[in-house]
Amino acid sequence: MEHIKHEFTDFIHSLQDQICGELEKVDGGARFIEDHWERPGGGGGRSRVLSNGNIFEKGGVSTSVVHGPMPDTLKKSMNVMGHGFFACGISLVLHPENPFIPTVHANYRYFEMYNGDGEQIDAWFGGGSDLTPYYLFKDDAVHFHKAQKKAADKHGKELYPRFKKHCDDYFYNHHRGEARGIGGTFFDYLKANNERDLEDWMRFDMDMGRAFLPSYLPIVEKRRENEWNAEHRYWQELRRGRYVEFNLVHDRGTLFGLKPNGRTESILMSLPPRVRWDYNAEPEPGSEEAKLLDVLKNPKDWV
Repeated sequence: MEHIKHEFTDFIHSLQDQICGELEKVDGGARFIEDHWERPGGGGGRSRVLSNGNIFEKGGVSTSVVHGPMPDTLKKSMNVMGHGFFACGISLVLHPENPFIPTVHANYRYFEMYNGDGEQIDAWFGGGSDLTPYYLFKDDAVHFHKAQKKAADKHGKELYPRFKKHCDDYFYNHHRGEARGIGGTFFDYLKANNERDLEDWMRFDMDMGRAFLPSYLPIVEKRRENEWNAEHRYWQELRRGRYVEFNLVHDRGTLFGLKPNGRTESILMSLPPRVRWDYNAEPEPGSEEAKLLDVLKNPKDWV
């Protein structure tokens, strides 16, 4: 199965190029700055960051291909006994300036684990994409979920509902009693089984990655001219605070990245540039802000 890691590595680099190119076109102002880095112990990556654009206040699209001995901290966090590992993936987060354009996150990854003789003993795919709006537009939510469902349905009608629920369950701020956003799809530990082999899961992961641009860019184009004011910005920054809380308290991807001598700058590029925490800040009942909060406390099906 050696070809799988090479094919998926080529895929994430190609997808990174495609996504960055399209985002630069849509933004029309800022361009991505690329930073190549190496990981002590094996491998490295290329982080691309965009800031202060016409649309995107901050955005990052990073790929990494890392390998080497499996650190004890990683063994403990994953509850595994492997001696070596290989991991590759693409991860992106976009924070638009306009509060009417949602933040978006996506990640597509592959992991292998080896025994002391260097033989592969386990392997799996993971990933997903989710939307975090500051103001709720039903049309946007439906479009995003339809695009995710369309890509997943090619591999089995049962996959979207399953991974949509996983997303709702995972991206949840338990200490706040609310979801981070309106979800999308989330999947992990997709291993070879009686129904699908590892190559089948790779094709699924690739198709979900290809679905990112058509799921998100039409929303950006639709909302980019929406006028906003300081009150809208204030609410956006409050909600960004919840985004930060989830990433630093609950997100396994962040914790995973920091443990095997990962690159902190690349891992924390997901955090927004301007955030606020105001004591006991609650929206006015019946307001657009309150309508969003109601959906975050009571996740719903969009398609």
